[in-house]
Amino acid sequence: MTRSRIPHFYKMSVAERVRAVRDRGLLSDTDFDLLSAGQATLDLQAADKMIENVIGVLGMPVGLGLNFLINGKDYVVPMAVEEPSIVAAISATAKLARESGGFATSSTAPVLIGQIQVLELPNLPRARAAVLEHRQEILDLANSFHPRMVARGGGAVDLEVHSYPLRSMPGELMLVVHLLVDTRDAMGANLVNGMCEGVASLIEQLTEGTVFLRILSNLADRALARAEVTLPVAHLAGKGYAGERVRDGVIIAADFAHADPYRAATHNKGIMNGVDAVALATGNDWRAIEAGAHAYAARHGRYSSLTEWWKDEAGNLRGSIELPMKVGIVGGPLESNPGVAMNLRLLGVESATELAEVMAAVGLAQNFAALRALATDGIQAGHMTLHARSVVKAAGAPAELFNEVLERVLQSGEIKVWKAQQILDEVRQAAPADRKAAPRRLPEAGVGVGYGKIILLGEHAVVHGRHAIACPVPLTIRAVVEDGDRGVELLIPRWGVEYQLAKPPEQRRSFEQAAGAILDKLGLADRTLRIEVFPDVPRSMGLGGSAALAVAIVRALDLHFRLDLSDVEVNELAYLSEQTAHGQPSGIDNTLATYGRPLVYRRGSPPLVELLNIPRPLSIVVGMTQSEGLTARTVANVSEARKRNPRLYEKIFDDIDSLVLQAVSAIQDNDVTTLGDLMNINQGLLNALQVSTPELERLIDVARDAGAAGAKLTGGGGGGAMIALCSDATTGDVQQAIERQGFRTLLVTPGAPQ
Repeated sequence: MTRSRIPHFYKMSVAERVRAVRDRGLLSDTDFDLLSAGQATLDLQAADKMIENVIGVLGMPVGLGLNFLINGKDYVVPMAVEEPSIVAAISATAKLARESGGFATSSTAPVLIGQIQVLELPNLPRARAAVLEHRQEILDLANSFHPRMVARGGGAVDLEVHSYPLRSMPGELMLVVHLLVDTRDAMGANLVNGMCEGVASLIEQLTEGTVFLRILSNLADRALARAEVTLPVAHLAGKGYAGERVRDGVIIAADFAHADPYRAATHNKGIMNGVDAVALATGNDWRAIEAGAHAYAARHGRYSSLTEWWKDEAGNLRGSIELPMKVGIVGGPLESNPGVAMNLRLLGVESATELAEVMAAVGLAQNFAALRALATDGIQAGHMTLHARSVVKAAGAPAELFNEVLERVLQSGEIKVWKAQQILDEVRQAAPADRKAAPRRLPEAGVGVGYGKIILLGEHAVVHGRHAIACPVPLTIRAVVEDGDRGVELLIPRWGVEYQLAKPPEQRRSFEQAAGAILDKLGLADRTLRIEVFPDVPRSMGLGGSAALAVAIVRALDLHFRLDLSDVEVNELAYLSEQTAHGQPSGIDNTLATYGRPLVYRRGSPPLVELLNIPRPLSIVVGMTQSEGLTARTVANVSEARKRNPRLYEKIFDDIDSLVLQAVSAIQDNDVTTLGDLMNINQGLLNALQVSTPELERLIDVARDAGAAGAKLTGGGGGGAMIALCSDATTGDVQQAIERQGFRTLLVTPGAPQ
């Protein structure tokens, strides 16, 4: 398992993310317990001992930068930052860089400079010569104050002498002695200040002058961190832009920052968005790092960029960064804050120089993300949903109303706190029954609806021409189409999706391809449209999300353009989208998403579709794992296995088909016990097809132990969801047993009045 790659991390709940990090060995059990209890933060009593006049503690969101591969080592990078899109941007860049070997970094020794200012010199050349002549004596005296630092390989290592005119005293000069101190893994400010104080009297004696200031410098240009990355052109293509266009755009934008200090200030601020967030999370002095970085950017007499971007001989985009980075991983301020200590353990760096190199890589990643956005769709494109989430949070929306308020704010087009508060008030005033009946409160006209589903029995066998039973779930996907002004935009706020679909098919990503196939078929790809989607169905959980999305979009387009499509035509278009997404789907998902009724299905030309009579409602608990199902992959794997051993697999498919047909009779006879047995046997055969997972098996066992008559995975497997058939007496017990394990549940009652 790759430590820094956690697929679909952003779609998990906070509790699920914490568990996923723990499962990868990045958190100890103690850290896991602290995070789960919300106690991995600075308490008020500890804060009162850190600064004066304490009245409280200010919280900051801590997110994880994922996918980082630096010098061949995986890193999960904690970042404390309040601005949306920063963590997502660096994670996306790190994933892109990972494909071509990740980041290469290096650094100099962690040397900090202490400055000793000497005035009233009777003879400056003689004073300079005296300091240099007694260099070793000064260093030895400085090191005598911190012998343990010397024992660890650090301490005062050299000194320099500089002279400058005194502006306040025309004709007078001052001597400045630079004491160069290797502070090892400590930030070292107090240590260096102490050394400067300690050698001041000796320097006065040697120079015959008067020592005035004795203080460290935050221009730590002897502690430099560097990072480089190579990004092949083929990996840069996307969002309607060819890789060469993205590469050249990044280089031109970087040239602007080199030439113009006004642009460079914003360019470097973007770099520090990433660097400062890591500094805060690891308890380092972000103000000192900022000061040093900006001073270093002006070291040639004109403020300029901290990064370089160019095209190499192979046509790749190359980037590099170099900046002062004096940080620490030990010391009282770091160790007194439990959140900081935990973040350092999670990051797993072994030295201050390693931390500095990670921070340099983060700064370079953030810089690329910003330049790429500027060079393509602009910095605001793809940022709206994240900004809206901050606005809705600022309006005080509680968790149970958050998604509804978010979606309505986005629909309004007014991404403002006052608008979010107004919508929140409207939602709160609505009766709970009204919210349940129409949770998205969308306008009646123009709303396309697609239905989610569970497969009761028959998955995978249905791909190969056998029967399956599918039932709708009380979750839908709704879509609204409006006239737009930027080509075709697809927005799914709850899934964090903002795509431009008006582009050639070969330039679309997989998710865009599915929706784009519908537009191509209907001849609408060249229109200016805004498609907003409001899903209840979670992504990739085996609950038919992609098919429900396709049906919702088709129906919304049908209503907006008055295409007068029949249900059969809607189903065919949704199937086309499913083929694009999954390769060789059976058609059961799009059929159920279209009709929204329990049915028995068999693939064919035409397919067999029979509505299923359920005389008494069934009680089914759906348990959702923390891993997305990979339908296209599992379907392809089963098909490949069938090619290798057709007789064996055809026998398994026939056995599943027999179970399905027996299940139809059991349902119509209201024989829950037999139906449960058939589901259990079906799960055994699915396990033989190698589409189950340890996590699914665990939930299935939990459900059976809690009293479920039968339990099995549902959908493609490889993650996703499982279902448990219950009686009225055991439904609550099964739900609670699954939820106590930290998983989400959903109650489905096929056959109940709609």
